[in-house]
Amino acid sequence: MEITTIFGLIFGFASIVICILWGGASLMAYVDPASIFIVFGGVIASTVVSYPLSTLKGLIKVMSLAFKKQDIDLTRDIDMMIDVANIARREGILALEETVNEMEDPFFKKGIMLIIDGSEQELVRGIMETELAFIKDRHSGSQGVLLQMSSFSPAYGMIGTLVGLINMLGSLTDMDSLGPNMAIALVTTFYGVILANLVFTPFAKKLKSIGDDEILRKELLLEGMLSIQDGENPRLIREKLNSFISNAQISAAKTKTGSGEGAKDAASGAAG
Repeated sequence: MEITTIFGLIFGFASIVICILWGGASLMAYVDPASIFIVFGGVIASTVVSYPLSTLKGLIKVMSLAFKKQDIDLTRDIDMMIDVANIARREGILALEETVNEMEDPFFKKGIMLIIDGSEQELVRGIMETELAFIKDRHSGSQGVLLQMSSFSPAYGMIGTLVGLINMLGSLTDMDSLGPNMAIALVTTFYGVILANLVFTPFAKKLKSIGDDEILRKELLLEGMLSIQDGENPRLIREKLNSFISNAQISAAKTKTGSGEGAKDAASGAAG
C-alpha cells in the first residue's frame, strides 16, 4: 500500500475540515446536494464526451495504482542482468533458453527470447522501443484524462455559482434569504477547486511519477539486453547500467553487498 497517497488525501481533507471548524462554521453549511450534483455530474459528462469508452474503462484501474506500492528496484534488476550476462558469456546466448522461463518480467523475457532466436540487434531494439512507446502512450493517456478532469472541475464550480447567483438575484425581494443563497452559490466553486487540486491533479502527478519509473526501468533492461547480445564484459555492463541510477543507490547497493559478503566470510572463518 502506498502510504503517501492515503496520508496526503486524509491530511488534505482534514486540513479543510479543521479550517472550517476553526472559523466557527458548521460543516453542514458546506453540504449542498445540488452543488455536488452539478460539479460531479458536469465533470463526468464532459469527460465522457471528450474521450472514447476504451480510454475511460481502464481509468479506475489506473487510478488504483496510486494506492499500490511499486516494487521497482533498479539495483536488483542490474544484479539480475549481470547474472544473465555471466551465463551468456560462459555458455553462450543459447544457454539462456534454460533460464528464460524463470524470468518474471515479460518485457525482459520477450527481449531475451528475441536475442535467443538470433534476431538482429536493430530489430530487437526496434521491437522493444515500439513496446516502450505504446506503454508511454497508455500512461500519458490516463494522465491526460485526469488533468482534463482537473480543468473541468473549477469550470463546473463556476457554472454552479452562476446558477446560484441567478436564482438569488431572481428573489431579491426576500432579503433574509440573500446571505444563505449567496453561501450556497459559492459552495459549488469550493467543490470544484477541491476536486481539481486535491484529487485529479495530484493523482495525475502520481501516475506520471509511477510511469516515469516504469519507463526508466524498461530502458535499463533494454540497454542491458543489447549489451548482453553484443557479448560485452559483465563488469562493463554493470558500469553502463549504473548510469541509470543515483550515486546514493549505488553506494547503498555496494554497502549491502559488502555486508553480505562480510557476514559470509565471517561465517566461513568460524566454520574453519
